[in-house]
Amino acid sequence: MKKFKKIVTLMTVATMVGASLMGCGKDDTDNNTNTAEETKEVTEVTEVALKVWGPQEEQAANGSYSEGILKAMCDKFAEEHPEWDITFEYGVVSEADAKTELNKDAAAGADVFMFASDQTAELVENGILAPLTLYADDIIASNGEAAIEAATFDDLLYAVPFTPNSWFLYYDKSKFTEDEVKSLDAMMAKDLGADVDNFSIDLDNGWYNAAFFFAGGCTLFGEDGLDATDCTFNSPAGLAVGNYLVDLATSDRFLMFSDGNALTAFADGKLGAYCSGTWEAAAIQEALGENYGAAKLPAITLDGKEAQLSSFADFKYIGVNMNSEYPEAAQALAAYLGGEECQKIRFEARSIAPTNINLVEDPAVAANAAVVALNEQSGHATLQSTIAQMGNFWTPAEAFGAGVYSGEITKENMQEALDAFVESILTTLK
Repeated sequence: MKKFKKIVTLMTVATMVGASLMGCGKDDTDNNTNTAEETKEVTEVTEVALKVWGPQEEQAANGSYSEGILKAMCDKFAEEHPEWDITFEYGVVSEADAKTELNKDAAAGADVFMFASDQTAELVENGILAPLTLYADDIIASNGEAAIEAATFDDLLYAVPFTPNSWFLYYDKSKFTEDEVKSLDAMMAKDLGADVDNFSIDLDNGWYNAAFFFAGGCTLFGEDGLDATDCTFNSPAGLAVGNYLVDLATSDRFLMFSDGNALTAFADGKLGAYCSGTWEAAAIQEALGENYGAAKLPAITLDGKEAQLSSFADFKYIGVNMNSEYPEAAQALAAYLGGEECQKIRFEARSIAPTNINLVEDPAVAANAAVVALNEQSGHATLQSTIAQMGNFWTPAEAFGAGVYSGEITKENMQEALDAFVESILTTLK
């Protein structure tokens, strides 16, 4: 297996939304890659069929986008490319699920799709992700260094970045102060009323529960995330984390996330705080109204010491299927959907933080509460590993979190549960 290029140091993650957005621009370069070519006189029109996958949030009605922003962006792309008579077919596939669906039958998959950066290595190694040979220079010049490095394999660019991907804390400002949300223990100790939950998180999801282990100083695949034989979640520090999670999950002030229940609880005034990312910013702001607040994740207390929760951090990308019958059109569409114009649309419609270096200068971006919280949390984030072994993490992490919440895993059998958790993570890939 080829070694995936080491993408960025943890210090680079700290500038994911800020300095990293500004790191690789050229003074004399037009960084808007949305229009890949100047409109030319068309003498021959080619019929093209493109299947496009994106998350439900991009395809649901949103303000003036009655059929979703993805369709609106694709329609605009088609208008700007009269040389192609394009028929679009849309599929609802989240960034998290793209690799799973493509691995089932890549040839039947989307020509253009959105995915999370931890999937890049496996998609490349499986021959699914096509290198973006036609627009690489423009894409590289238009986006921050960290976002580009995470999509680079053997010196070839394989995807178009469109947002940094991490999570932070949303809270109801009528229930918690800015100072109180700095500590999860302080939040959980506060009496918000008998029918109000203080805190909610998707505890049986490794994207979230790993933050507690990272807070305890545990590592996943070594210090650099590249050692497929190393995980310290079952160390003494990991045991302290596991016991902390038992106390959290068994508290009557904790709400286990399930099918949007946190949004409903926010809207009903029945929840103090909830962990999520910018993809839910618009919905949460609508639910909380003037009480809408966002902040970096709180610290927790482990063995008497304060420890900052450390979220996973990566990027979201737009890629092209190696099996596409229309690779030129597919690459052009990917470059457009990840370009400045479309990143701005996502920010305005969904509060999705951009990676485009021009948009960092936009006052609206700099003033957005969710983007500010994401930027602050990035300084406390752990870069998500890109090695293929990462695929072994999610199912055991889900089982561990579910076991803690159900009571199957207790403080009495925690060490045994953690040992099994780590053994599953480190199982050799076939």
